Amino acid sequence: MFAQNPFAALNAALPPSAMQIYVLLMVLAVIVGTLLDMIHKGSATYFFAKARKTRGQGKPVDKASIAVKTVMVDVLASGEFCNPRRRLAHLLTMYGFIVYLVTTAIMVFGFPTAATPTPALVAQLWWLGAAMVLVGGYWFWFFIRVDVAAEGNPPLRVVRADLFILSLLASVTFAVVWAWLQLRGSAAAAWVLFALYILATTVLFGGVYWSKFAHMFFKPAAAFDKRVSEANGTNANLPTQTRDDPAQRERHSMELLKNAPMDMGLGIKREAPRHY
Repeated sequence: MFAQNPFAALNAALPPSAMQIYVLLMVLAVIVGTLLDMIHKGSATYFFAKARKTRGQGKPVDKASIAVKTVMVDVLASGEFCNPRRRLAHLLTMYGFIVYLVTTAIMVFGFPTAATPTPALVAQLWWLGAAMVLVGGYWFWFFIRVDVAAEGNPPLRVVRADLFILSLLASVTFAVVWAWLQLRGSAAAAWVLFALYILATTVLFGGVYWSKFAHMFFKPAAAFDKRVSEANGTNANLPTQTRDDPAQRERHSMELLKNAPMDMGLGIKREAPRHY
């Protein structure tokens, strides 16, 4: 079962071009949503203005080596997370999502029908990527979220920032259940789950402007800018006492949390801060 392409079976009721057009529309939705997010938040404007303001300041730095370090540490290894559990959950979700997206595109465009058999490895990687997303995503949602139990908020509290992770989990969950039902021959139930899968996926990619989806494109630029400002000595005009030593910075943050009142001044009982 895990070696079969679930999208090829759709050819019995839908032309291959239907899913191909849908995927292209989702790509367009991500591009438009990201551009609108950048315009709304002024991300590009901020970086260009900061570059003009700091031009000629600080010592010369090797930006190429800083870019490589940013990619290796901040992007590929999620180095901004000090909590190892949160970093592992993030890495599982991130790499699983990448594998899941790439293999989906390969199956939809490269092997859209049963007439062009899909390599077993591609289908198996699709299932593996989906499983990684579900493990990392549900682990994060139910056990690691920063601002729920530690700050006295209800466990099921949902805010707009949760749109990305919830729609991602819904999309991948419905995809896995749909594929499983379809490959088992449960046609009627499979079509219901396929409709839910398409709905959740549309929310995921169509809701970029309202979710945290666009931050995956912004974060590498912000991490690179931070490393450059620290290397050339400008430090984005921020104090350097705790910025120069990550361990000192983490100890400083934990000390502040440790000394905070357990009710945060709201009369709500807090647990010890173990999520940060």
